[in-house]
Amino acid sequence: MFKFNPHREKFFDLFKEAAENALAGARALKEMFETYDNPQESWKKIKDLEHEGDRVTHRTIRMLNQTFLTPIDAEDIHALSTALDNVMDAIEAAASRMVLYKIDKVSPEALELCEIIVTSTEQMAKAISHLPKLDEMDDYCIEINRLENAADDIYRKAIGDLFNEERPPLEVIKWRDVFEILESATDRCEDVANILESIGLKHS
Repeated sequence: MFKFNPHREKFFDLFKEAAENALAGARALKEMFETYDNPQESWKKIKDLEHEGDRVTHRTIRMLNQTFLTPIDAEDIHALSTALDNVMDAIEAAASRMVLYKIDKVSPEALELCEIIVTSTEQMAKAISHLPKLDEMDDYCIEINRLENAADDIYRKAIGDLFNEERPPLEVIKWRDVFEILESATDRCEDVANILESIGLKHS
């Protein structure tokens, strides 16, 4: 049965929950890379956060399917929910590769990318917190875009160094994949920023 008088703010609460969960995942990833004394345990913590993100996404989609009147367009709710989930998925994927590939030492470039992921998810969470009023989101979205460009620069340098130095081929393959996933996490944050900007334009 459709709900014709929904609690409009509930969708925004779920978006905020998903963004805060992704931020917790980013911070856990950074901690994993900084200490790197028990990557298996760190990955487990991040996997738990990824599962929590899935639960939030499922709750959002279920509510969307049960609600007739939504505070913003239904397709935007679906797109934003999916984009937030994709951020957490990329963070978990990066952690998983470190364990599955049995990487024994973190590279400086990987840690730099982790730091950008944390800052990007911080900006993302702040932008989401302004979503109900659709105000003051632009500065956060612009900063997320700038951070994604910075991550691109680090990624290109890291890949170039991989092939410019004498390294075992298997090590090159492993680190190329890790760098790509880390950089993709900033891409996913940019996806969120782009959706927020689109929503802002529709309702300005």
